[in-house]
Amino acid sequence: MKLKSAFERQREIYIRGFSGKTSHIPFHASALREKARKKMSPNAWAYIDGGASDEATMMRNRKAFDAIAIIPRMMRDNSTADYSSVLFGTRLPFPFLIAPIGALDMIYPHADLMVSAACRDTGTPFIFSNQAGSSMESCSRVMGDTDRWFQLYWSKSDDLVLSFVKRAENCGCKAIVLTTDTTMLGWRARDLTRGYLPFLHGLGIAQYTSDPVFQHYLRNGWEGDTDEDAAKPSFTLHTIWHVLKLGLRYKGRLREGLEAAKLFTRIYTNPSLNWEHVAWLKSQTRLPVIIKGILHPADARKAKESGADGIIVSNHGGRQVDGAIASIEALQEIRKAVPRPYKVLLDSGIRNGSDIFKALALGADAVLLGRPYVYGLAIGKQKGVEEVIRNIQNDFELTARLSGCRNLDEIKEAEIYRAAKSE
Repeated sequence: MKLKSAFERQREIYIRGFSGKTSHIPFHASALREKARKKMSPNAWAYIDGGASDEATMMRNRKAFDAIAIIPRMMRDNSTADYSSVLFGTRLPFPFLIAPIGALDMIYPHADLMVSAACRDTGTPFIFSNQAGSSMESCSRVMGDTDRWFQLYWSKSDDLVLSFVKRAENCGCKAIVLTTDTTMLGWRARDLTRGYLPFLHGLGIAQYTSDPVFQHYLRNGWEGDTDEDAAKPSFTLHTIWHVLKLGLRYKGRLREGLEAAKLFTRIYTNPSLNWEHVAWLKSQTRLPVIIKGILHPADARKAKESGADGIIVSNHGGRQVDGAIASIEALQEIRKAVPRPYKVLLDSGIRNGSDIFKALALGADAVLLGRPYVYGLAIGKQKGVEEVIRNIQNDFELTARLSGCRNLDEIKEAEIYRAAKSE
């Protein structure tokens, strides 16, 4: 797929503007977020946009990026440039992948398929969420030849974990992203205020309901089940309304929908996850295993020693530990702990092209793009996601070229200025 250069697309946007046609997808990150808020339900907005507790980690992610400055270099003949790469056999036209974000079906039915189509049409790899509203198989069919990975949450059933991994292999995923920072949900104040968890409403659990092991548990019971795990809601009119909606979502199979949602909440997290699980996972799959959620250099070394093929430096977008270090703040020390060619990616806080440039200059091989594409989804469905992806591609390209860097190797050598801390 031949992508238009930033200069070509920029010129097209100005020409359309001259004809009175402007984009309905905002270019500025804050305007994109605000427009998306108006398109989402209060529950969906709280879940997608919210963070842990008082959301200090979310704010720190942004402040940390703002405290880093690029020092551009001039007169380097930036008439041509190429920022493509191959990572674990995955083709990246630009150094970012689309991050896994759960319960997108809160925004639109089949939202994961819309994102898959946008990734296909922009050539951008997509990391399928473990908590998706559409199965990995259906998303893979939409994506065609475009590369994809699968995010894995380690549930309380190893048989279910293995089933997910084998399904990911069979549907063409190029890597497994083991997410380690969500062995239990963080204290998410916005969701708690609304008393709303999408999974209880049958949203974001399609990987489970489409899985043969999970279906077996629904039919025959799960050996790890205990009565104390079961939720016992009181049936108010409000509850009955949500139960009816759940029945519609399961095409009239109300009991099946209720049982699936209840089983999911009992099985999907596993607080006993530890480093020994990595070796077992490596023995069960031919795919690279990448550990997501690393913030400490010692954990980065431990991931490598445990056999992981790479890591993703991430604080889960500020959704798990309030007051945690920003991902970009942790990056340099982690890169020292696991030098190249070991693969290190960065997640959390990426909002524009200059953020990607800064992350690469500080040691990342690529980044994950999260909330911005969801904002585009809310505003314009598939086309909204495509526009956000292309905007960030073009923003990154112009940032890099105007800073004197024509390829990824030159960005690795770029000079970065850090403002003095004033916390």
